[in-house]
Amino acid sequence: MSKVSQHTKGNHARKLFIVGGPVESYLLYTGVSVRMMFKLIFFAVLNFILSSAVLGVYINIDANEEQCFLERATTGTKMNLMFEVVEGGFLDIDVKIVGPDNKEVYRGERESSGKFTFSAHIDGVYTYCFSNRMSTLTPKVVMFSMNLIEAYKTSGTPETENADRYKLEDMVNELKSALLSVKQEQEYMQVRQKIHRAINESTNSRVVMWAVFEAFVLVAMTAGQIFYLKRFFEIRRESTYIIINQ
Repeated sequence: MSKVSQHTKGNHARKLFIVGGPVESYLLYTGVSVRMMFKLIFFAVLNFILSSAVLGVYINIDANEEQCFLERATTGTKMNLMFEVVEGGFLDIDVKIVGPDNKEVYRGERESSGKFTFSAHIDGVYTYCFSNRMSTLTPKVVMFSMNLIEAYKTSGTPETENADRYKLEDMVNELKSALLSVKQEQEYMQVRQKIHRAINESTNSRVVMWAVFEAFVLVAMTAGQIFYLKRFFEIRRESTYIIINQ
């Protein structure tokens, strides 16, 4: 049930329309307006929708090839890399992430899928590469996404800032991070579904082809046996006829 609380300070009075639950307690305690809360949530959801458009990039990596991508990040920014080998060979790929100081942040060899989250230790350009150099013939198709969640920074001292507002912005940033995680997990499950469907279709086609081959062999063997028995009895009758005439 909605509640209305009246706060009076000096000659100014304001009303807060608060929804029940944890949000009610928080807003009642901090005095943050509902309009500001919904405005922040709106921008967070809008930012999430715009950032979701860049998720799920598909690339083709030929044999003995390595493809690298760059992301600029500031100190404290959370970087989340998710990848999945969709097709090719044994569905494996080499992955590495290198920081601006040429320090290796992550390395994985012959991985079919993975998720890795880390915080940028310095400002600069971070490089992540997918290598298919272990393969001499087979190209690979890789789906990946890189999400950046910038660290929250305040400008000024706590005495001069609206601490309650920044607390609410932190909550909205956490909501955005959770939405991005859900979106990323959804894309990951979609890719897994495509892979499993491709495996099932390949298995079914092989089973059908093998059944057709077995049926062909069975028909050929049956026809061969009938032809052999027929020829056998024809030879016996001809031999018997010759003996009687003699």
